[in-house]
Amino acid sequence: MHLNELFYYKFPGLKIDGTVYSPYRVCPLGAHVDHQLGLVTGFALDHGVTLVYSKSEEPIIEIYSMNFDGHVRFTVKPEPHLHHNWGDYARAAMKSLYVHGYHLKYGFSGVIEGSLPVGGLSSSAAVILAYISVLCRVNEISVERNELIDLALWAERKFIGLNVGKLDQSCEVYCEEDHLLFLDTQNNQYVNIPKNPAMKPFKIGIFFSGVSRTLVNSAYNARVDECKVAAYCLKAYEGISYEKLADTYLRDVNKAVYDKHAHLLPENFRKRAIHFYSENERVLQGIKAWEDGDIELFGKMIFESGNSSIVNYESGSPELRALHEIMTRTDGIYGGRFSGAGFKGCCMAIIDPEKEQEIEKYVTEEYLKCFPELEGKFSVHFCNTSNGVVL
Repeated sequence: MHLNELFYYKFPGLKIDGTVYSPYRVCPLGAHVDHQLGLVTGFALDHGVTLVYSKSEEPIIEIYSMNFDGHVRFTVKPEPHLHHNWGDYARAAMKSLYVHGYHLKYGFSGVIEGSLPVGGLSSSAAVILAYISVLCRVNEISVERNELIDLALWAERKFIGLNVGKLDQSCEVYCEEDHLLFLDTQNNQYVNIPKNPAMKPFKIGIFFSGVSRTLVNSAYNARVDECKVAAYCLKAYEGISYEKLADTYLRDVNKAVYDKHAHLLPENFRKRAIHFYSENERVLQGIKAWEDGDIELFGKMIFESGNSSIVNYESGSPELRALHEIMTRTDGIYGGRFSGAGFKGCCMAIIDPEKEQEIEKYVTEEYLKCFPELEGKFSVHFCNTSNGVVL
């Protein structure tokens, strides 16, 4: 059943007032550094979340999903609570608007659909952005793009409980088609760098491991804490003033300070810091390659990022690590790494479009040799770059 068909089936007598599209994203370079105020890059994809809705004259939100069973229905109110189901992302959006001083009088009836499997493409941020956008529309609230990012970031951090940086939301709002987003998460300055006309054609391959993931209460938050403790210790060793651990970031610490005191850090903390500093360098090298139109060097940097995520950041399930290794020996893949947090979910790759079919065949065969039980769950998708969400 099509999205609109399900809407009319579930809400007979209502008309669709509007549609919101919120894209998924990939981060080719800048893995695991946004929560430490590092340098990141991103593409929005031409796959994402679509939400059709009808404004309700009552303060009621009622939503059906094309991807998940059941439906959610709740009252628009300042103090929602977690219900630990897919409706929590709508509750998070509602709560964030209230916390930031916006009065909500109207709800909506809607149907939402994600066009790719969940895991590794920041679908949670895309969903929250879609809900915030609809709530703003039906309540005639106007927000700027930077405000939309902050609203979605608060929702995911404070309500859902995941200590993310702002990479996901920024990519899904700021990105432009055929451009590489470069964002400094310390000062929020960003630029969309156009594709060099001399660059070879490319597409973005998405390889879903067949194993879903949940970031909350996972190793993700533990890695964030390890990075912060590393920064805290380095400040102490150098005699740099510090206050709350929550307000401490590796970006606060010059690499020269790290080089001086790295031997004093426990191995895990040292490895997290190594990843941070080396990844920032890879971002700058990758941007230069992108500007020069050198897709091979750009891809090489992405492979190196993936390797550091495995060795130094120590993310990656056995499935994702196998996928990464397979990608490194696949003809036609310029570069790739885990997408998202990289504990389960998917891998992304920059690929030669002319070798699309060969890539899908080879990666699928090699992966299912390792994990035959995931046949029917593993999937391959090819995407193009896209614009961010439209308010």
